[in-house]
Amino acid sequence: MATPLPTVQTTPTPEARGLVEPLPEAELAELSAEIRELAARRDAVILAHNYQLPEIQDVADHLGDSLGLSRQAAAADAETIVFCGVHFMAETASILSPERTVLIPDLGAGCSLADSITADQLRAWKAEHPGAVVVMYVNTSAEVKAETDYCCTSSNAVGVVEHIWAERGPETEILFGPDMWLGSYVARATGLTDDPERYARFYVWDGECHVHAGIRPGDIERTRAEHAGAEFLIHPECGCSTQAMEYVATGDIESEGVHMLSTSGMLDHVKQNPEGEFIVATETGMLYPLQQAAPKAHLVEANRMAFCRYMKMITLPKLRDSLREMRYEVKVDPALAERARLPIERMVSIG
Repeated sequence: MATPLPTVQTTPTPEARGLVEPLPEAELAELSAEIRELAARRDAVILAHNYQLPEIQDVADHLGDSLGLSRQAAAADAETIVFCGVHFMAETASILSPERTVLIPDLGAGCSLADSITADQLRAWKAEHPGAVVVMYVNTSAEVKAETDYCCTSSNAVGVVEHIWAERGPETEILFGPDMWLGSYVARATGLTDDPERYARFYVWDGECHVHAGIRPGDIERTRAEHAGAEFLIHPECGCSTQAMEYVATGDIESEGVHMLSTSGMLDHVKQNPEGEFIVATETGMLYPLQQAAPKAHLVEANRMAFCRYMKMITLPKLRDSLREMRYEVKVDPALAERARLPIERMVSIG
């Protein structure tokens, strides 16, 4: 019988914190209280991604993935939205809520996947394939979204591509990016790999997220061998687990006991077996909300070093300063936002 891991709530590993040192308890409590008071004074809602530091998650009004938080931003009544995530998420909130002030506590919080394609590169790619439909992962800049026909998440990418073929015909060329792993997964899931003629009209950008670039089948198989009774959870909306999804699709990873679940689905699954053992293939920050949901569960990172340094850049002092000084505002140019809004709305409507 495996020895239970210490709960993430009290002792998150250095890797889960992105090597950010924890604050002393007294300072943490004082800062958290100050942040809540400032949020009330500023009429601000605090949104935090699942990969944020535990203390950021604890002080947030809403916790979730990028799409779920964007929906929260669009529905919020508050005058100010403070987005504790990465820059493209704050941009998306600004696009969907142009009348509100959107803040991000650290402008340096970027995304390696979003940075893997620029608007100029996309325009050049489109010029090589006139008439092709562009499908871009939501993990992209506003400028890229403005050049896009449909955005997608990992969980609805297959549905978006199938929708395009149903609406425009199976001969339609598609430019898919920037995540090459998600593109490969979509090709397999839609049967393209068994149809060379159609596969030749499905083009995939050569980009990836740095977090999971190091997760290999051997690493996952070794972890699963060490925890033979554990279920293997892949979070398909997280943005960075698409490589593991592709390994399962190709058969490089044994599929038995594998579950591809959304954030809520993953949380519900763990709650149904609150003392079970689970290998979690995503950014290590996700273990914190899972452990909150099931304190006795034994959670194992598929790769302990799968942490996003950008997601760990926002700290309580930075969040406090952002609210106190109303910095740093993320505002998308109205004309650009108007063009970027359509592919996002199409993504949401497809579900």
